[in-house]
Amino acid sequence: MQEETISKQVRVLTLETNGDLLSGKLYRLKKGWQMRFMLGPSLQAEDVRIFCNHPNEKRKKFSRTLYHEFLFVSPTDHRNDTCDTFAMVDLVLAGSFHFYFTIDGSDQQSSVNGQGYFLVDPTLTVGVDHLPLDCIQCQTVISKSLGSMYHWEGRLKVAKETGYNMIHFTPIQELGHSNSAYSIRDQLMVNPTFSDEGKTATFKDVLAFVRHMEDDWGVLSMTDLVYNHTSSDTPWLQANPECSYNLVNTSHLKPAFLMDRMLWHVTLAVADGKLEYRGIVPTIQHESDLQLMEKYLMDSFLPIYKLYEFYTCDVEAVVKKFKKLVQEGKVVEAGDSKLSEESLHLIQDPEYRRLETSVSMTDALAVFNVDKPGVKSRDERIKKCCEDFENHLVKLNQVKIDAMNDHIATAVKNFLANIRYRFVQDDGLRLKTVTRKQPLMDRYFTFPVGVPESSVEDDESLMDFDDTACIIMAHNGWVMNYDPRKNFAHSDSNVYLRRELIVWSDSVKLRYGESPADCPFLWDLMLEYTRTVVNIFHAIRLDNCHSTPVHVAEFMMDAARKVRPELYVVAELFTTGESLDNLFINHLGITTLIREAMSAWDSHEEGRLVHRYGGVPVGAFIQPHVQPLVPCVAHAIFYDMTHDNPSPIEKRCVYDALPTSALVAMACCASGSNRGYDELVPHHIHVVKEKRPYTYWNNTDNCGHMDINMANGIIAAKRALNDLHYELGIQGYSQVFVDQMNVNVVAVTRHNPTNHKTVVLIAHTSFTYPPHSKEKADVRPVIVTGNIDEVILEAKLVHHGSHSYHENKDVINGLPDFSLKLKKHIQLKDSEMATMWNDDNGKKSIGLTNLTPGSVIAFRVTLDNKSSSSIKSIKSMLQEITQEHSAESDDSIRNIISQLSLVDLNKVLYRCPSEEMDDAFGFGAYDVPNYGPMIYCGLQGIMSLLSKIRPANDLGHPLCANLRDGDWLAGYTARRLKVHATTKKLGEWLERFSVHLGGVPRYLVPCYFEVIITGAYMLLLEQSWNLMSSFVNNGSSFVHSLAMGSIQMCGEVKSSPLPGLSPSLKSDDSIASNLDINRQSTTLAAGLPHFADGIMRNWGRDTFIALRGLLLLTGRYQEARLIILSFGGCLRHGLIPNLLGGGEAARFNCRDAIWWWLQSIQDYCKEAPHGNSILQDPVSRLFPEDDSPPMQPGVKDQPLHQIILESLQKHATGVSYRECNAGFNLDRDMSDQGKHWYNVSVQQM
Repeated sequence: MQEETISKQVRVLTLETNGDLLSGKLYRLKKGWQMRFMLGPSLQAEDVRIFCNHPNEKRKKFSRTLYHEFLFVSPTDHRNDTCDTFAMVDLVLAGSFHFYFTIDGSDQQSSVNGQGYFLVDPTLTVGVDHLPLDCIQCQTVISKSLGSMYHWEGRLKVAKETGYNMIHFTPIQELGHSNSAYSIRDQLMVNPTFSDEGKTATFKDVLAFVRHMEDDWGVLSMTDLVYNHTSSDTPWLQANPECSYNLVNTSHLKPAFLMDRMLWHVTLAVADGKLEYRGIVPTIQHESDLQLMEKYLMDSFLPIYKLYEFYTCDVEAVVKKFKKLVQEGKVVEAGDSKLSEESLHLIQDPEYRRLETSVSMTDALAVFNVDKPGVKSRDERIKKCCEDFENHLVKLNQVKIDAMNDHIATAVKNFLANIRYRFVQDDGLRLKTVTRKQPLMDRYFTFPVGVPESSVEDDESLMDFDDTACIIMAHNGWVMNYDPRKNFAHSDSNVYLRRELIVWSDSVKLRYGESPADCPFLWDLMLEYTRTVVNIFHAIRLDNCHSTPVHVAEFMMDAARKVRPELYVVAELFTTGESLDNLFINHLGITTLIREAMSAWDSHEEGRLVHRYGGVPVGAFIQPHVQPLVPCVAHAIFYDMTHDNPSPIEKRCVYDALPTSALVAMACCASGSNRGYDELVPHHIHVVKEKRPYTYWNNTDNCGHMDINMANGIIAAKRALNDLHYELGIQGYSQVFVDQMNVNVVAVTRHNPTNHKTVVLIAHTSFTYPPHSKEKADVRPVIVTGNIDEVILEAKLVHHGSHSYHENKDVINGLPDFSLKLKKHIQLKDSEMATMWNDDNGKKSIGLTNLTPGSVIAFRVTLDNKSSSSIKSIKSMLQEITQEHSAESDDSIRNIISQLSLVDLNKVLYRCPSEEMDDAFGFGAYDVPNYGPMIYCGLQGIMSLLSKIRPANDLGHPLCANLRDGDWLAGYTARRLKVHATTKKLGEWLERFSVHLGGVPRYLVPCYFEVIITGAYMLLLEQSWNLMSSFVNNGSSFVHSLAMGSIQMCGEVKSSPLPGLSPSLKSDDSIASNLDINRQSTTLAAGLPHFADGIMRNWGRDTFIALRGLLLLTGRYQEARLIILSFGGCLRHGLIPNLLGGGEAARFNCRDAIWWWLQSIQDYCKEAPHGNSILQDPVSRLFPEDDSPPMQPGVKDQPLHQIILESLQKHATGVSYRECNAGFNLDRDMSDQGKHWYNVSVQQM
């Protein structure tokens, strides 16, 4: 396969068996990237097939149920090696895509062994310009507050002038009777309030304005799609009641409806003063009032209506039926031998009528119509059976009664909690009097229009007639801590009965069923509604997404993307955890989740949110183009305040508005705000209650009370912050650092990893009103590395006591008694908040001398000349690594590495401490403080750590701390190589790098150290494979990794030499090698680190077991040849040494080492070029006779084939000997006899 282009981003997902766990994880990618599926170890031997519903060709369209098989391909020619095979998907569409794989060769999802999703971000454009998701700056407007479309230009221009590039409109459709912005009456009609006199507004008019915003203002648009409810006065509900959860199609809600009516009649009774005789008055103000209410409900009112009867049976009637069957002789044989009294349960009446619950009479007869001991007559027997049956029914009913009592107790508790919030709590609504419009609790069900509300009994009678029961519909709402995957209106839920729903009493919950066939009208309507909306708007917000049936939203989003393929989908999820969030994201293709700074309870938490929702750490490692695909956090749009929540002036204080906006602007994600926030509106602009319109933009000096401009609120500062946020996003300031400077002051750093420009913003938050608004923050100085180019902005709010706030009856207005003091693009010497000085070490310190509550300062930092020069030099060295033509220079790293042998590479890459110290140059393994020694002295020791640190950007690792603290590791890496002649040039190259690294700002040292060391390491690996056999060179990554064991275990160690070779031995010209046979001392370590040097390094058995894999298959024939000959020269007693000991100190205490040696010779003859020639090679006999002293090389030479023959002859006659020098001096555990005896019988074949 061809090499990937350098710009191609590839993400690799490794599959394993039981891969269903992937479904709860989020994988984000981008169009133009490539996704690869690779097989993990557990799947290597399986017949894996992978299928995905992302199109396999660009021209094909997406269909959720259409899966394409993506075939596995191999980058190597080794057909039997599947380690590197992968299936690739070129990402050409935005959205969420599902994949699954099988291991039985099947293409059926029923055979799935693993599955998951991946999300591809849409590409947003404004005109012809690309708008990155992290550059979005969105302002929410309550659409009904815009007035007629004639006024939209002036009112929406506020967002444009404040620097927002997206406007979120709440639903633009006709609203229902409550005028709630999210209770839509007609999904296919524009809100009539948008119409001007004589001209009815249409969707075409909205489309024209949206296009004007994009073309002329550079502002995109977003609106809501509301799927799970509609206004209770929606016209089509009456004609299509099946679209709702009503008392006909959802009859299990009848008891809940009756409970609702009972509590409503209590409201009427309290409002009319009918319960004053019990002390319950219309003006509920105290906890004691709630106690009286609870006693009345539990003891007097609710028990009257016997709600348990909807779940219990008529014992008398059921027993009577049972008795009749018994009298008729209906004796039933028990078909199920396990039937017992415990297995006989009540069967719920599907229509939920009182006392109509039943039991299986067949089972009842089988269990209870049985003979009774001691019974003397038939009548007595029947009587006894009926009594037993009756007692059992009473028990069953009691279970239902107890359950209903629990439901009622919970319902009353929740009812009282609502009353408490509405009338009693200080932080509640604090309503004064109970009335029909201010009830004790909002109703859970609609009530037929025109039907008198006379009594609970009359209300109950409405349930018996389908024409009224079908228009009694359940309202929608939300349930705290409820599993969003479950339908709280389903028959297995008691949410409505227990009053656990926080109800939206103006809206009806919609009932879709499982597919369009279950409710065709509703699906068709919502499909048209979806298509109409996405044809107009660039983005949609899925309202109440967590309560919308997933299969419904999934269907609608698929349809929406057919209209607008690059649809930007936003949602606010209230689930119980991130994995559940991911379920919705994966199924619906949600691009971005709404997050809010107002959820933070203090400045530390607010800073954590800034860090959480985007970016990587400052000084993060440079990641390769081909990376593992790892789970991630959902993309965020971080709001300072959403439209659902109170004003920060109510929740915190006015001084916090500016610093919170500033911190949000510094987050490396999309940002958002709500209209009114920048104007310092001190109250919640309520989506239901607010009736006033917004103000107009007027950038003249002639501003009236209906107008605003840059002088109002914090608008000017927000414009500067939005400009800064966009600049940071578009220019790639992707690295983030958050510093909690004190309890109220937070500093955020954004860093550009390409040019190393930095922006630092410091905000003095004010979650509560400060005792003194001019009190200066007591914070440490900010230490700056580099040059401070400018103060981008500094701003604070100033209070003027001459005005007080009054709500304007004509428009939504902000605080008049606060003004903004703002400076932009000034020099630090002109700042009123900060001063700078140089410390004794030459570092620049910025003192925050006047950072009062609500103040913000941001400054830009660039590298100084020394740092710039050092980084430029390092980047030049990096080019040597990445560009092949750089090898033309003698001192380039590519040329230097190309001259290294495999033995040199052992020194450069590996060596355990004892091998390194054997050279006596004073080097051992590098010891990382707070971590410990590295496992290798060479680059592999560093890479073993970096390979884990880099993907996780673990800059807190002790290795990174050591790199920041000093250049010791870089210096060590260079010096240990300079002491060897063959690696000296590489050491000098690394030394130059170390010098340059010393001039880099310390926070960037880990990044630049890693990129150079990793780059050099990869070149060293390439050189290693290039010097090996074609089998290795062209092999998979698995083969490459195994082959590195050859370099790891094979090296020169002075204290572990081979015996001298024959002086008459000649080089084998058929073997490509740069080894000098006259000074060859390359040996194989028996194990690292304990068998690495001295006599313990060279073991006969270990050497020749490993020789074929480490030396022959890797093409290291010369090393293999010399090791075979060296051990052969030590033959004694028909054996080769177990411990070599340089030959003279050899130990002959291993029976099978000789056989492994012989097998290695046979392997050599087969594998090496002209391998049989080794049989003629001269071998210098160290011990010509079993008892002779060691001889010098060349004294006694024999060809190898004679040595082989001798060893076989010795074994044929039997081997028995006393090891030379046997006893304590040779082995402290050896007796003086030291006798070994082996007997080998040879039979005629």
